[in-house]
Amino acid sequence: MMKHAILALTVMAGSAWAEPILVPFDGSFDDATFAVESAIVGKGLVIDYVSHVGDMLNRTGEDVGSSAKVFDKADIFLFCSAVVSREVMEADPMNIQHCPYGIFVTERDGEVMVGYRPYPEGPMQKVQALLDDIVTEAVAD
Repeated sequence: MMKHAILALTVMAGSAWAEPILVPFDGSFDDATFAVESAIVGKGLVIDYVSHVGDMLNRTGEDVGSSAKVFDKADIFLFCSAVVSREVMEADPMNIQHCPYGIFVTERDGEVMVGYRPYPEGPMQKVQALLDDIVTEAVAD
């Protein structure tokens, strides 16, 4: 088992994360989070958790010896789709590693962005298409 863990760490260390897909939002952070939430729920999906990353970073900066402000505000919406998740995991059960799916909203220096990470080629492109639909709807409102 240890051999597999070392191999996995070696593979992970050698790979780079792809750049996120970012879309500017013409409006406030609160309007963007409302639009994203509405678009997710509008697809019949349930938001499992909203991670308030911006609040956490702003609250803990001094505790970890940093005065840098990373975001003015930042939230991540985590959710899943029973239909799409079943389809991609039936194609490859290890696609579980990508679930739940996340869409984030950030604000830095007055610029609000909505985004998500890209997914691998193959079955996971169905998830990426779902996220793209949600983000497109959210920024269009």
